[in-house]
Amino acid sequence: MALAHKTTMERPLDMEWVSVMLAIRDRQDTAAFARLFRHFAPRIKAFLIKSGASDTLAEDCAQDVMTTVWQKAHMFDPSRASVATWIFTIARNRRIDMLRKERRPEPEELPWGPEPEPDQADVLMLQQESEKLQAALIQLPEKQRILVERCYFGDMSHSEIATQTGLPLGTIKSRLRLALDKLRHELKQ
Repeated sequence: MALAHKTTMERPLDMEWVSVMLAIRDRQDTAAFARLFRHFAPRIKAFLIKSGASDTLAEDCAQDVMTTVWQKAHMFDPSRASVATWIFTIARNRRIDMLRKERRPEPEELPWGPEPEPDQADVLMLQQESEKLQAALIQLPEKQRILVERCYFGDMSHSEIATQTGLPLGTIKSRLRLALDKLRHELKQ
């Protein structure tokens, strides 16, 4: 009952944002965009900060997202997504792009010459973690272990595993989820 009440309370606001977005999409209404910007830009920035971006990077990204909203307003379809969902999907995708860019080394950062010898403590720790993982894998039920091995060591997609085994996709996903939960639990000990 409370859920139904909440939903009906949100619908007028949703419809209001749709009309604002349609004004931007159909008439390039700058006043409507300013209103949309004032509402969503701070929320996007907060979303990005919560996902690990620095304040400056989140600010830049929020500006970029809102610029994209203006430029791609013609692509907004209220039958496919709410305004908030559409905008936050753009923000999420922009965040993924930022992460990829952060992880991509610049040419001057690429190492040249032979790799340095690994630290023996790191080698030992990696060996111990590998042994612990192997022991945890052995303890899994066979049906789960086989799926983990195919998915993560055999580099097979869930669909490929389903085709090969004849198992429903949902069964594969639930077995993998259970197996990964068990592995996480074992590796934390």
